[in-house]
Amino acid sequence: MIKALVPLAKGFEEIEAVTIIDVLRRGGIEVLVGSLHHDGLIEGAHKITLQSDIEVASVNADDIDIVVLPGGWGGTRALADDVNVQKLLQEMNSKHKQIAAICAAPYALYKAGVLKPNFTCYPSIEEEIALKGYQGDKAQVVEEGNIMTSRGPATAICFALRIVKKFQGDETYESVKAGLLASYCD
Repeated sequence: MIKALVPLAKGFEEIEAVTIIDVLRRGGIEVLVGSLHHDGLIEGAHKITLQSDIEVASVNADDIDIVVLPGGWGGTRALADDVNVQKLLQEMNSKHKQIAAICAAPYALYKAGVLKPNFTCYPSIEEEIALKGYQGDKAQVVEEGNIMTSRGPATAICFALRIVKKFQGDETYESVKAGLLASYCD
């Protein structure tokens, strides 16, 4: 079974995190919710708390297929500053494994040195990223190599569906997409 890690830190964007976790699970992908600390409870930007399954420090890049980072500026900064998250992103990239980030989270990829020149993110976050190739609103999801990025809360379903399509194929993608009434996703 395909396995995804969704690392969360205090201040994560709840719509993005829950949407990613939910859609990937609907698509038959095992999702591990990661935390930066032992307690396992992570409070989002809008005071919604989620329970983690695993501490990021204990995750081995060989044991997962993709890392998916939700945004939220507070959570993103914590992920960008966490040595374990940064190391995992670099290991995943060196193994050419998939990495995905939405909203502010491409900033954490940039800090790890894994963000590719063609990317998108939440408007204004590109100003924090000293990398040419910002795609703005040209697409809901931008892929380059093993990196996938998206813009924000409103694109979270399409972003998660694109991950399902990449790992589970067109049939599962179309089935989950239809069940979500997400005909607006490409």
